Amino acid sequence: MPTASRDGTDLYYETDGDGETVVFVGDAGYGGWQWGWQYAAVTGPYEALVTDLRGTGRSDAPPGPYSVEMLVADLEAILSDAGVRKAHVVGLGLGGMVGLAAAQTTSRVRSLTLVGTAASGADVDADPLYGAPSDARALRESLTPALSDEFREEQPDVVERIVEWRAVEDATPDAWTAQTAAIADYDAGPLYEVTVPTLVVHGTADPVWPVEGGRALADGLPRGRFESFDGAHHLVTVERSRLVNDALVGFLESLDD
Repeated sequence: MPTASRDGTDLYYETDGDGETVVFVGDAGYGGWQWGWQYAAVTGPYEALVTDLRGTGRSDAPPGPYSVEMLVADLEAILSDAGVRKAHVVGLGLGGMVGLAAAQTTSRVRSLTLVGTAASGADVDADPLYGAPSDARALRESLTPALSDEFREEQPDVVERIVEWRAVEDATPDAWTAQTAAIADYDAGPLYEVTVPTLVVHGTADPVWPVEGGRALADGLPRGRFESFDGAHHLVTVERSRLVNDALVGFLESLDD
């Protein structure tokens, strides 16, 4: 099991495929399961690298609070351990903030795909997305803001599989509090400093990370472009997986033109 170590904290990651590296950085609370819909889409022409944020999955969960800067340093340690000099960073929610900050403060970022995120956490209350892993009912209820009513009604088997994965991989209450502290304290500052190509993806009905934040983020980035998906909630990567995968792969391929 590959792990990088930083400040005494073991950070789990896994890789598959060849070519340029696409690293997936997850949202607060969620384990690596959240990228199950995208991992295979990029594996082959690209190397897919999925990480578990400190506090989730197979990574250690030291006491918090955490910060975006701390998680950027974790990402750098993982890339270094994997022998990756530069990567295409795909981030969801908190992971998007980590990717954005990494592009501002490191030379590790080749491109950004920012999903359901914003340039500041000041107006984000992520608590509705959380359910304690030991409470299946809470996990199920916390998928209401993550997945639309239509999706949950049409795909009950998928919902139940997600609940099962979350029970194994998601953050404990203490780790959740540590991770969401990073969201609350984050402000990207001047976006003109982020000069890498950036795709911003958002569900139009995301009730936790409002779509207006995604639009503003894309508008503020020198090389940002915005793509939204009508009616999708926070986990647009699950609800509109095929369309999101097409947008992601198309964006990555366009960088080789």
